[in-house]
Amino acid sequence: MLNWIILEASSYAAQIDNVILIIALLGGFWLFAAEFVLFYFVAKYRRSRSPKALHITGYDHEHNKWIHWSHYAVIACDIVILVFAARAWYHVKQSVPEHVDEEIRIVGHQWAWEFVHPGPDGKLGTPDDIDVVDELHVVVNKTYKFHLESADVLHSFSIPRFRLKQDAVPGREIDGWFTPTVAGTFDVPCSQMCGLGHGIMGGRIFVETEDEHRKWLESATGKTAAIPANGTGKLASTQGGN
Repeated sequence: MLNWIILEASSYAAQIDNVILIIALLGGFWLFAAEFVLFYFVAKYRRSRSPKALHITGYDHEHNKWIHWSHYAVIACDIVILVFAARAWYHVKQSVPEHVDEEIRIVGHQWAWEFVHPGPDGKLGTPDDIDVVDELHVVVNKTYKFHLESADVLHSFSIPRFRLKQDAVPGREIDGWFTPTVAGTFDVPCSQMCGLGHGIMGGRIFVETEDEHRKWLESATGKTAAIPANGTGKLASTQGGN
């Protein structure tokens, strides 16, 4: 629905956009309704027409029913939002598709992303894994399960075009998934303040066709450089750190 504003490039992007749209429409309706009533009363009960105000205690049911009705209407809107939000949350965060094409490992560092891709054997955690800094290569319309970690401080893995955001917490491995539906190159910023170099921490995801990905695998095999597991000094030197 919001694809004309910002590209929806994953299988669940539209569902998340629908939640945002529902909140905007319901919130916008009540905003305009409240402002209309406000200006209507200002005009109708202006001093020239109502020089003496009527004192109302608020105990009369005939008077306070208007407050109760608006409360009930707002609660009904909240329930609608909760239903759509809960469905989206469960689909994206609580369930992983039964069929997963590949798994990848993502590690947040100060200040870069480390992406570990499966090698030619298609399995993660084997000697032919491809370890790349700030470049994630995936195939369009394939489902990926990722294992997210942080090597130092709190980071947040984010792909705005996918409507994906997941915090990386030190000492924890957090799983998630996505299915890219549009080929192209998209930004992967860190959306959580993680230190002085937070602003320069940005990777890219390359959503490729099968042929493009095969060529990348062939060129990358045997030419990768892993980030040291016990520190970020080597990486920092390439990013302008100390």
